[in-house]
Amino acid sequence: MLRKRFLFTLIALFVFSTLAACGDKDAASSGKKEVKIGYFPNLTHIATIVALEKHYFEEEFGKDIKIETKTVSNGGLFMEAMATKSIDVGTVGPGPLINFFVKNPKYHLISGAVNGGAVLVSSEGSGIADLADLDGKKVAIPVIGSTQDVMLRKALQDVDLKPTTNGGTVELYAAAPADTATLFVQQSVDAAATQEPWGYILETKAKGKLLLDWEQFAWGKESTNTVVAATDTFLQNEEHVKAYLKAHLKAIAFIQKHPEESQELVIQHIEALTGKEINKAELQAAFQRIEVTASVNEQVIQEMADISKEAGYISSSDINGLLNLSFLEEVQK
Repeated sequence: MLRKRFLFTLIALFVFSTLAACGDKDAASSGKKEVKIGYFPNLTHIATIVALEKHYFEEEFGKDIKIETKTVSNGGLFMEAMATKSIDVGTVGPGPLINFFVKNPKYHLISGAVNGGAVLVSSEGSGIADLADLDGKKVAIPVIGSTQDVMLRKALQDVDLKPTTNGGTVELYAAAPADTATLFVQQSVDAAATQEPWGYILETKAKGKLLLDWEQFAWGKESTNTVVAATDTFLQNEEHVKAYLKAHLKAIAFIQKHPEESQELVIQHIEALTGKEINKAELQAAFQRIEVTASVNEQVIQEMADISKEAGYISSSDINGLLNLSFLEEVQK
């Protein structure tokens, strides 16, 4: 019996080592390194989507680099994927990036992507006519700790209101943006701080009222909605960082010059990815509420960190080292 077990163990070890060797051989034979790019399948990630559709990443990285992509539905999942090395670089909201950086400073903001793109909408019958009327109301946000969560907290500060979690009177209710229209119809929430195109959908499909447009909500046109985040490991390869940013800047320039074609690319990309039909009118209207830009307002990012600390999401608002715009500045030259 002992000899049989010993023989079985030897066979198992031989099979395992053979398979492992084959796997290593296959990986080596491809001769390609991977760059894993992450993003959300929505309008505020238009720069990444256009760069993929126009093959800018492939052009800049070259044939020896294999481009892998990963889509997620919110910033928390994006940062978790970065933490597990499933994403090297990509677009995400600054809120989740800040939260993860404070806990582990190996993630960096290397470029802007989209400003604006978020609005505050009140539901029909809520009785909300202005920002101060949110007192005692329930407001939907995409995810606790999300960029829209932070923006709402900023807006509440302007009228001396606070969320209930911080001893105030405004209840924040986490709900997927796609579910917010149903919540409006059911009168389950009184308002929503959300990104586009969901704000437009709430107005047109759920009889919502635009309370604060993107130019008024939180920091207005300086409200940083989407940025490019990268890991420490990715930043160690200077050529890869520059390649990504060159493709990113190409996409931004294309979007600014060809807005209608860019919107078509977004529609095609999301429909192919999700199998869901995208309403062209909704996307066009939402596009008017964003500014695609590589610029970053560092003061706004710091204020976001301050608000996150006050909310209890992070232990410190010290984000020294989060921003690394040196590669962007070099590429822009």
